[in-house]
Amino acid sequence: MIADERALRWAVAIVALLNLVYFSIEFAVALAIGSVSLLADSADFFEDAAVNFVIFAALGWSATRRAKVGILLSAVLFAPALAFLWTLWQKFNAPVPPAAIPLGITGLGALAINLCCAVLLARHRHHAGSLTKAAFLSARNDVVANVAIVGASLVTLRFPSIWPDVIVGFGIAFLNLDAAREVWTAARHEHRLAEAQP
Repeated sequence: MIADERALRWAVAIVALLNLVYFSIEFAVALAIGSVSLLADSADFFEDAAVNFVIFAALGWSATRRAKVGILLSAVLFAPALAFLWTLWQKFNAPVPPAAIPLGITGLGALAINLCCAVLLARHRHHAGSLTKAAFLSARNDVVANVAIVGASLVTLRFPSIWPDVIVGFGIAFLNLDAAREVWTAARHEHRLAEAQP
């Protein structure tokens, strides 16, 4: 059990650092090319870094405290959806399609990072309850989102329009809202179980 916890701590530390580094890259590219989906996804990278840093700190805590942090993290998972709404408003005020090639290359980089993170977290997703579930769901959802970003770049390259980028942004927002719901449900269940124990 101690060896498993040590392995989990290493995994979440690596995942947190990878997410923080790629957040800065994707955020800069998103601003440079005016991409709704990349900006929403970069907010998601930042949120993932925060989630994993919190997990790293919380692993030694009691089940009750971990459940409370899980409930808090379910609220943090709403951050990318809020970022999407802001960037969507900006996009409709200046309806210029993003540069397709940088969009695709950045999406491929994000896909590589998130695949790596999902693999690192997959074997630990049931350890420490809702906390690691939050991290795994975020990494899994991000892989789906990054494939969609690459697809949007290919469509934009052929048919210049804001809509592929906007539609993918909607998808990222939906995935994160669904992940927030799942983490909230798991954390509430974990909290009830912890309180029921003598």
